Amino acid sequence: MTRNNQDKVALITGGGSGLGRDIAEAFCQAHYQVVITGRTEETLAATVEDFSKGYEAKIHYFVADGGDEDRVQEVVSNIADKLGRIDVLINNAQAVNTGIALEDQTLDDFRLAINSGLYGTFNYMKACFPYLKESKGSIINMGSGAGITGMAGFASYAATKEAIRGLTRVAATEWSQYGINTNAICPAVLTPAFDEWSKEHPEEYQAVLASVPARKFPDGITHVGGTALYLASPAGKMLTGRTLDIDGGQNQRP
Repeated sequence: MTRNNQDKVALITGGGSGLGRDIAEAFCQAHYQVVITGRTEETLAATVEDFSKGYEAKIHYFVADGGDEDRVQEVVSNIADKLGRIDVLINNAQAVNTGIALEDQTLDDFRLAINSGLYGTFNYMKACFPYLKESKGSIINMGSGAGITGMAGFASYAATKEAIRGLTRVAATEWSQYGINTNAICPAVLTPAFDEWSKEHPEEYQAVLASVPARKFPDGITHVGGTALYLASPAGKMLTGRTLDIDGGQNQRP
């Protein structure tokens, strides 16, 4: 990626920590102007401070709950007013309660997952649409192998992520005519939370790792962030309505 990206704006939800932070860092490395959103100002501010020291790219943050339609619209309008455009939308934010058997899931568990994930994705897509139409931009939504494989203990999360993949395909069908390509990434990344779990459950972790043909997990910046950069590049524009599994071959399927 070159400095030709320095006028482009990438909006990453849930960009203050975990995978969202990794993706934001990849776009900073590629000289995009980066905007991160999330619910915790302290986390967002710390990420902006860290990246501002390490990269020339301009980075901004806005506090927003993706499930709040009015706030999302306000934030997106502010971004467009301040930076003049939006070229890439990456819907990464997701809150969830996991490790709960299907019969023990509650409506509150489902509301948490759906409000933050599905509604958040929908709200940002709808709010960003006029700006992405103008820039002929890209949308990248985060799915999950938990939905594709039916992972036990992840009912609300799996249902939400599969709904997001469906929304992704509809957007690809309706919005490709405007030059907007819309895709989903299903990442299997060793996040800080997963890393902590692996240390507490080493035998279970080794079993999970053995199911990955590559025998290692993708890196959030290089592999997931790099894939997002490709999808947002001219080379990726004719790829739309697809799900890309960035998982070392773990969830191979036709």
